[in-house]
Amino acid sequence: MEARQCLRNEPQIGCAGGNRRRRQGIDEPRGRKRPMLVAPSAGVDCFDALPDDILVFVLSKLSSSADRPQDLFNAFLTCKRFWALENQPSVLAKASRRCLAVRAKAWSEAAHGFLSRCVDCGNLEACFILGMIRFYALGNRGSGASLMAKAAIRSHPWALYSLAIIQFNGSGGSKNAKDLRAGVALSARAAFCGHVDALRELGHCLQDGYGVRRNVNEGRRFLLQANTRELVSAIASLPAWKNGQRRRMTAEGIAEAAAVASGGGSALLSDFGWNLPPPEPHPANRFLVDWFESAATSLPEDLRLCSQRNCGRPETRRHEFRRCSVCGVVSYCSRACQALDWRLSHKAECVPPVIYDVAAATD
Repeated sequence: MEARQCLRNEPQIGCAGGNRRRRQGIDEPRGRKRPMLVAPSAGVDCFDALPDDILVFVLSKLSSSADRPQDLFNAFLTCKRFWALENQPSVLAKASRRCLAVRAKAWSEAAHGFLSRCVDCGNLEACFILGMIRFYALGNRGSGASLMAKAAIRSHPWALYSLAIIQFNGSGGSKNAKDLRAGVALSARAAFCGHVDALRELGHCLQDGYGVRRNVNEGRRFLLQANTRELVSAIASLPAWKNGQRRRMTAEGIAEAAAVASGGGSALLSDFGWNLPPPEPHPANRFLVDWFESAATSLPEDLRLCSQRNCGRPETRRHEFRRCSVCGVVSYCSRACQALDWRLSHKAECVPPVIYDVAAATD
């Protein structure tokens, strides 16, 4: 009897998992067999057994991290199931800014349709990009402004700032269509959402009393904040910073990082800011630059582009943009573009026009 009891208490061969579960206090239901892993036989495609939810999740991750539109389109062309899931709202709604970066040379009805489908799925980046293209490139002012407003309602910073520029200049209308107070309010909201150029624009408006009560100290503080954010963004993009080799934020370390970020250029504070390379333009601005550089879509002679080379906004009527008060050669859509172009190139190129004395010339 004692020997039979001992044999009953001995662990059985092949039941190590069950004994382990009993020791951990996990009771298994009796009369139920555990599933066995079976290797797929030859000729069986396990991909067809995956549910559509998993494939949609994979495609959504791809669209949110793709660096160019071709990455997403190549995935759609992989198989019929991916092609069938192309128009899923969760896939197009999460498409990133780079995934929607349509080039002007590749613009077609298919590209327009792809952006329109993304807009219908609620993609804010697509709303802004297609709105900019329609407003400035295709000349459809009402539809473009409504698309940008659709993105601005949901606090898209680029759309808010673009609408602010439209209000400041009265773009698409007459000179009397300007609404400076609305432009200041949109700039303030875009700055609150993290848009650096909008913060710089707001600082210049406060300094000059343009559309808002003048407050020089507050304007200078906003300009300093804008340049500080620009500096932090440039330092964060350095390879050493990305690899986790972060140095202490001392004055010497910041100066060295700023010199590296600017390619070893001149040192510190220019108009309260560092001498840094221009930030990467938005795909919508890059599209406009490429669009108006082509001979087929050149502007009329009486209209001009913004002289900030990464902006691409054109005038919608004569003398819409502000010209440089010193040389009168360049023109800008906003004070932020003027301040950025001044630091990048125009500071060394701006020369007052030569004024001849007519009386002295006749003597």
